Amino acid sequence: MTADTPLTLLITRRIDPARHAEFHQWIRHGEALASQAAGYLGSGLLSPPPGDDSWQILFRFASQSSLDAWAASPARQQWLQEGAGLIRHSQVHCASGLDSWFGLQAPPRWKQAVMIWLAFFPVSLSFNLLLGEQLAALPLVLRVLCSTLLLTPAMVFCFIPLCSRLLRNWLQAKRQHAPSLAGEHGTTAA
Repeated sequence: MTADTPLTLLITRRIDPARHAEFHQWIRHGEALASQAAGYLGSGLLSPPPGDDSWQILFRFASQSSLDAWAASPARQQWLQEGAGLIRHSQVHCASGLDSWFGLQAPPRWKQAVMIWLAFFPVSLSFNLLLGEQLAALPLVLRVLCSTLLLTPAMVFCFIPLCSRLLRNWLQAKRQHAPSLAGEHGTTAA
């Protein structure tokens, strides 16, 4: 990874279900603040599945230096303080591409392929079981378009990172964990 490599922060925040409206307002305010930072490329919010209270927040920056500038900004610090009462727990993962899901040193490609297949197979099977009949009437190009539009974000932002965490010991034998940004609640923060 070079200093010019774009970075994506995937932040998981557990939120009290009774405070979701406040959380949404707080996140939108944070996105507006981040959008004013140099190097900001975009952000998003992924809702948790039913029965879960873990929200996925994404922030994308053009480089490590632009991320660092946002992380140290007074506006961000104040924003984090304003939302502290909404958050039960936070975790942040910083990614610069597919290899970054695996840490500083990517495991052998065959292990990456096995891990991605283990994530993709059940998700693809579930998608086809749930929506296969509804999409069957569509022409092949539209079926593939629909499935890739829905599955790619789910895989990239949820299932591949989850699978890489679950299989970390197998993927990275004797690997040192990467240092992280200083942040809220004893974890890294965005």
